[in-house]
Amino acid sequence: MSILPKTNELGFFEIRLESIGGLGANLAGKMLAEVGALGHGLNAANFSTYGSEKKGSPVKSYIRFCDEHVHIRDHSPIEQPHVIGVFHESLYKMVDVISGLRPDGIVLVNSVRSAEHIRRDLRLSYGTLAIVDALGIAVEEKTKVNTAMLGALFRICHFLDPEKMKQVIRKTFEKKYPHLVEANIRTFERGYEEVRFYKSEDALLETGKPFSRPYPLFGYETQTIGGVIITNGNSVWKDLSGSRQGFLPKWEEKDCIHCAACDTVCPDFCFVWEEGEDRKGRKQMFLKGIDYQYCKGCLKCVEACPTSALTPYREQIGFAETHTVKRMRV
Repeated sequence: MSILPKTNELGFFEIRLESIGGLGANLAGKMLAEVGALGHGLNAANFSTYGSEKKGSPVKSYIRFCDEHVHIRDHSPIEQPHVIGVFHESLYKMVDVISGLRPDGIVLVNSVRSAEHIRRDLRLSYGTLAIVDALGIAVEEKTKVNTAMLGALFRICHFLDPEKMKQVIRKTFEKKYPHLVEANIRTFERGYEEVRFYKSEDALLETGKPFSRPYPLFGYETQTIGGVIITNGNSVWKDLSGSRQGFLPKWEEKDCIHCAACDTVCPDFCFVWEEGEDRKGRKQMFLKGIDYQYCKGCLKCVEACPTSALTPYREQIGFAETHTVKRMRV
């Protein structure tokens, strides 16, 4: 008898994780599939897709489960998942994270915001929304976001035994990072217990959101003459907020000595300067603020700051827009 709550026409229960590099979605998908295969006798498959393998770039991880008598011969990306896990809520600015979600699907989001605001931004008008403060849990337990998200995913996938996942956590960490075993188990348990569910009134729609596959804007037939690069990452209009991992630098002018150590290590030239005079009338450059449009939250500036002028700040919605100082464009 099958333990899977539902399957598609091929007999698969499918999960898609939407994340950015550095949050551990790739490892989370691997561990999730491992529990299903080794702990419950299911057939399971997991793989991930991403571009350049670097922190902050979009990542997708796919997990398929099926009964032991069903063979997995489909290794294409998952387009119509039953469950979607969004590790980074600002991804919706760059990626259609709920694309293809089934009518009775569940979307898990790492956030502290209200269900109404999240549904509005994701344009999610149906299905069940699950919310967990995975980042907050990870910060308090000094672990990673992926373990808290795994706990919430196990609450959603009730056919999987949480105790089996704890065994995998021990197996994964005990050799290389034995001091992190108990902290990760606590993180997993908190994710499992603290996730909240909000069901839509339109949860029983007959059709979900159609899957949309993104295609390159320019190819060999449509590329403009001259080899001009017009990608977001090379444009003055780029917005890096979707690559921040939940923290950004907060600047206190009263503590700043304008040494430019922050500007030296900043990879995206986020710091805005203006010319002025010191107390002796000598010309000097003074830090005016941070242009958060270009800040991806790497916090290298915080590490380089010799005073307490720059500190890590857990990002709140609207903080960057309110406190940003724009650079003059020439």
